[in-house]
Amino acid sequence: MLDGVLKKRIDPTMDRLAAVLCRRGVGANAVTVAGLVLGLAAAATIAFGLLWAGLALLLLSRLADGLDGAVARQTRPTDLGGYLDIVFDYVFYGAIPLAFAILDPAANGLAAAVLLMSFYANGASFLAFAIMAEKRKLATEQRGRKSLFFTTGLAEASETIVTFVLFCLFPQYFAVIAYVFAAMTTWTFVSRIRLSLKSFG
Repeated sequence: MLDGVLKKRIDPTMDRLAAVLCRRGVGANAVTVAGLVLGLAAAATIAFGLLWAGLALLLLSRLADGLDGAVARQTRPTDLGGYLDIVFDYVFYGAIPLAFAILDPAANGLAAAVLLMSFYANGASFLAFAIMAEKRKLATEQRGRKSLFFTTGLAEASETIVTFVLFCLFPQYFAVIAYVFAAMTTWTFVSRIRLSLKSFG
């Protein structure tokens, strides 16, 4: 939901940072891998209870996630880059709730499981829609040029990052925040199913 608004504001800064990386010979795939490594480090740090360090690594990870696309646009976007980007995003999205479940299984375990289930369903609906859209030669640039058909929703990358930041800032409310975001993610899943009925029915 917020991605479209924030993209216009942050793209100029991302493009300038990407230009610096390009001049130093850093490729988009290297930035993507760095984002995953930072994201997994954030999850491990959170699991050990070092929430402020985890938050810093989490934000650096998402900076890398934004930069890889900007670097690709200034060099040469590839199918491999698009594939790695989406796969590594979902690994990161799963790792953070899992980290909080490990941190406090009794308080966070069920809420983390519910959130991960909503991520699983939403991710399946997103990727399956992209496959069917490609089969029908559909295209969209609602979120800029992407490697696959990008359907929007109530719960997108920006909302996910905000949620993960809230987890780190207010860990005592993890369960409440997780249930709220799981509901938002489920709403996005249901909306995408409705869109598929209109688009492919």
